[in-house]
Amino acid sequence: MTTENEIDGPTVNKVAEISAIHPFGLKVRFSDGAGGVHDCSALVTETGLMIEPLRDPAYFARVSLDCGAPTWPNRFDMCPDWLRMKMKQAGELVERAG
Repeated sequence: MTTENEIDGPTVNKVAEISAIHPFGLKVRFSDGAGGVHDCSALVTETGLMIEPLRDPAYFARVSLDCGAPTWPNRFDMCPDWLRMKMKQAGELVERAG
């Protein structure tokens, strides 16, 4: 699991923790405490040179955080706002209680 450095300070949709689970899932915790598991199966079926390496589960598992954004070694990244929106739409996002 990767944890984002606290020096940058929190923003609402900044990803604070991320880890890859099952072949194409991301376990995500946002800086406000909301989180869940996002299924990226549809993403890895898209075309494009930056996405092709992500089709390998071992490569997909190399996700880390760069300034609060999920990022892979080839510099492909996900906008935290987009990720949160997709998770909410899919019913994958669990808001922090209280």
